[in-house]
Amino acid sequence: MNYRWNYEPLTPENQDCAEVLAEEVRVSPAVAQMLVARGIRTADEVRRFFRPQLLELHDPYLMKDMDKAVERLNEAMGQRERIMVYGDYDVDGCTAVALVYRFITQFYSNVECYIPDRSEEGYGVSLKGVDYAESQGVKLVIVLDCGIKAIEEIQYAKDKGIDFIICDHHVPDDVLPPAVAILNAKRVDNTYPYLDLSGCGVGFKFMQAFAISNAIPFSSLIPLLDLCAISIASDIVPVMGENRILAYHGLRQLNNNPSVGVKAVVDVCGLTGKDLTMSDIIFKIGPRINASGRIQNGKESVDLLVERDYDRAYAMAETINCYNEERKELDKRMTVEASKVVAQMPEVDDKSAIVIYNADWHKGVIGIVASRLTEEFFRPAVVLTLDGDIVTGSARSVSGFDVYKAIQSCEDLLDNFGGHTYAAGLSMKLEHVEEFTRRFEEYVHENIDPSQTLPNLDIHAFINFKDITPRFHSELKRMRPFGPDNPKPLFCTKHVFDYGTSKVVGRQQEHIKLELVDSKSNNVMNGIAFGQSSEARYIKTKRSFDIVYSVEENSRKHGEVQLLIEDIRTHEQDALNE
Repeated sequence: MNYRWNYEPLTPENQDCAEVLAEEVRVSPAVAQMLVARGIRTADEVRRFFRPQLLELHDPYLMKDMDKAVERLNEAMGQRERIMVYGDYDVDGCTAVALVYRFITQFYSNVECYIPDRSEEGYGVSLKGVDYAESQGVKLVIVLDCGIKAIEEIQYAKDKGIDFIICDHHVPDDVLPPAVAILNAKRVDNTYPYLDLSGCGVGFKFMQAFAISNAIPFSSLIPLLDLCAISIASDIVPVMGENRILAYHGLRQLNNNPSVGVKAVVDVCGLTGKDLTMSDIIFKIGPRINASGRIQNGKESVDLLVERDYDRAYAMAETINCYNEERKELDKRMTVEASKVVAQMPEVDDKSAIVIYNADWHKGVIGIVASRLTEEFFRPAVVLTLDGDIVTGSARSVSGFDVYKAIQSCEDLLDNFGGHTYAAGLSMKLEHVEEFTRRFEEYVHENIDPSQTLPNLDIHAFINFKDITPRFHSELKRMRPFGPDNPKPLFCTKHVFDYGTSKVVGRQQEHIKLELVDSKSNNVMNGIAFGQSSEARYIKTKRSFDIVYSVEENSRKHGEVQLLIEDIRTHEQDALNE
């Protein structure tokens, strides 16, 4: 991969701040520089960053409508009304529903869960879901991770005497649904100090406020934090501010005392006994929870996450693991088909965006395929398929480009749309696909920076091998959990050499297992460079080269570190692009 290497040095003022910080909190210069670059400038801010405290969570009543939401929930319980907890079929929605359901049912039993069927009902609040709620005598629906645009559906419910409390984090339109309460920090009239909660995070804040109103100790919420961590990692929301607190303590809960259903997923993933990280959630745990909503019905994942018997939970986890295997096969086949379509597009290299349509593709996997295309072609991608007589699609974006705004620019062509900066969903009539394709490409072309369509690696610090000490690695671990706004540190070391023992490995000889030295010390560092065996011949010439890498713990040798090498640049190639 021919990556562009980016490095933005600190300003002189910030460099001075980093030097003071390194002395005050006794961290390495490189870590101090990274902290300052992330907006952490004082010793107290470092303490709160390294050791986030649950006591520092915001007062949930700062959120607009929180008092109304809690009052309506208390009223429903007091009058013995039937309550429905309703959510999206993705990981964020399923964890949110499980969290709220599990907490409420500790104190009240007349509650049920509902997840819409992706193929029959589509995304969000459906008329079918409202009709089902009416048939069950439901008087209050708590909807999570969706609902902010369901004006028609919630009015339909209101006409039937059913109230809604919306807990969402997607961008709202100018007109809000006629709900009793709308908990969403992205409202224009927002009063909450943190804007980037996941859908599950909004549900957690609602339950926190409910607990306060009923003098329920905060400690009763702690067992739910593993669900918050799963949602934050899977929904790719920023891992700073309040999300960092929830993710930090959620990972502790996940590692030390996960809920029964989550433990079953961890065991089925083969992660038992491992120190679980956000990456484990993103690549192992999250996809399995997601799989039931993509292949069958997300309700199966909710049933798993609220299950209290381990044997039943494990059987459920094995079932969704089978769904995940089916999902992977679909994903692989559709990605190959989609990549061929893109490669055969006329003048594809001149296009700023990718929009492709196939009426036969599986609706549950198009989001994954859009992600794959974005990774392969480094452009915002929209993948569309036919669902009945409506075209439905998923969009994904490259770093720094707001795909939601791009879709919003075409809203007059759409029946519905919603999402975030980097991921969105949309639907339209078939006759609008061609015009949408043209206008989406036009908007992206006019608004994207050409550098955003290149494969980039953002270097966070230049270091030498002598800097990679056990203490340095310990400091890096204290920066976890990593994610958006707090990315895993990438380092660059220049002029490194093969120690003489590096070799090509892998079934197809596609990787390089490296032992390296640099020009500044005698330290020998082990490393692995996946998919970069083309550089092996140069490396064995004993000439120097530059590397960009992260510092990881060697899973086979406890306590040892190795370099996970993202890119190699030989001195036959262009000089470092700074």
